[in-house]
Amino acid sequence: MYKLGNLTLRIGRSFTVGDVMYPSNWLQKSTEAERTAIGITWVDDPVLADDRFYWNGDINNPKALEDKEEVDEDGNPLYVKVLDNTDPDNPVMVDSNERLVTKGLKSTMIAQVKDTAGKLLAQTDWYVTRKVERNVDIPADVVAKRVAVVAESERLETAIKAVTSVEALIEVMQSQNWGK
Repeated sequence: MYKLGNLTLRIGRSFTVGDVMYPSNWLQKSTEAERTAIGITWVDDPVLADDRFYWNGDINNPKALEDKEEVDEDGNPLYVKVLDNTDPDNPVMVDSNERLVTKGLKSTMIAQVKDTAGKLLAQTDWYVTRKVERNVDIPADVVAKRVAVVAESERLETAIKAVTSVEALIEVMQSQNWGK
């Protein structure tokens, strides 16, 4: 991005330096020497951390690994709210019996792994149904593929549960091998 002091200049927008107004195409048409002469510099965009694992792309602000049962300012447990229509003229939100839990990265990533495994298995579920309903054998390559998907899912879930840092979780997630 182009900077003029603390000001970020946008390509395709006009800007003013001192008493001179530069047209919207000036940054594209000017040379580096012309930009430097009036104090415009190029600054690379900052590299952001993966938002799946860090808040706002900040490597110093990782998301929580573990689930957290939420509490109010006095430390009392919070519960999931549900709509109570007992009085149809005055519906209100009330506490349910379910604790309010903010899911951590481990729960989120395990759910993602289960979803991926389910989608991969769904492609060949009809073989299983055919076997159960009509006793037609499942081809060996399909059986092997399904076994591999289940094994990979179990491996990933076990590894995710064992991690103790966001960096370790990222390594696990990057090690996925669904054998497509």
